[in-house]
Amino acid sequence: MKLQNKVAVVTGARSGMGRAIAELYAREGAKVVVADLNQANIDTVVESIVASGGEAVGVTANVAKDADVTAMVETAVRTFGSIDVLVNNAGIMDNFVPVADVTDELWERVLGVNLYGPFYACRAALKHMVGQESGGVIINNASVGGLFGARGGSSYVTSKHGVIGLTKSIAATYGRDGKIRCNAIAPGAVNTNIGSTITAPHPLGLAAQNDTGPARTGDPMDIARVALFLASDDAGFVNGDVVKVDGGWTAR
Repeated sequence: MKLQNKVAVVTGARSGMGRAIAELYAREGAKVVVADLNQANIDTVVESIVASGGEAVGVTANVAKDADVTAMVETAVRTFGSIDVLVNNAGIMDNFVPVADVTDELWERVLGVNLYGPFYACRAALKHMVGQESGGVIINNASVGGLFGARGGSSYVTSKHGVIGLTKSIAATYGRDGKIRCNAIAPGAVNTNIGSTITAPHPLGLAAQNDTGPARTGDPMDIARVALFLASDDAGFVNGDVVKVDGGWTAR
């Protein structure tokens, strides 16, 4: 029970990495706020957690909207009394579109979910965490696309680089007394629903991807286990880091 009585908010939690994280956190004793866009899918995850003996509530939230994100955090505090762990997992891809072909609509949509969303959530959560005796932990799900230029299209790569910058800024400013920690996970290729959004990859952007391809495709639980470590006291001296979880893809 590494998260006994902790309150955790997980965005993008209806499936994939978000669901794996939410369910693992609940098994480790956390009270979980399951946040996503679709209420029916949220209910499925909440029911799964409760059926296994855990505690969870669902919140419908579009992370690209500040009001939705603020309400999500307030739900955690109102329902369970605090917010101890925030996992910014929600994210979308961009079909590998390079800069010259990116429309304003695509740019704004990808950055809205992938960068503005984590910023809104961090801002709302920190207002509570700084006043809590126990502080809090923030985990931002970035990507190896936030470390290199050819692991996604230009809007996706930019958004994930921004998430890593946001992570380091929070760790450097709010983590000085050790009460608040903020780290990022940089997954490689993981078998989740996000891949289904790559419907018409841009040929130039696709060609720029690593020629060797990913070492292997990971499982959502591979990411969830790292998210559990970072949320727990086991990672008490880990702050401002970016943990690559890519099966050795970027080591090749």
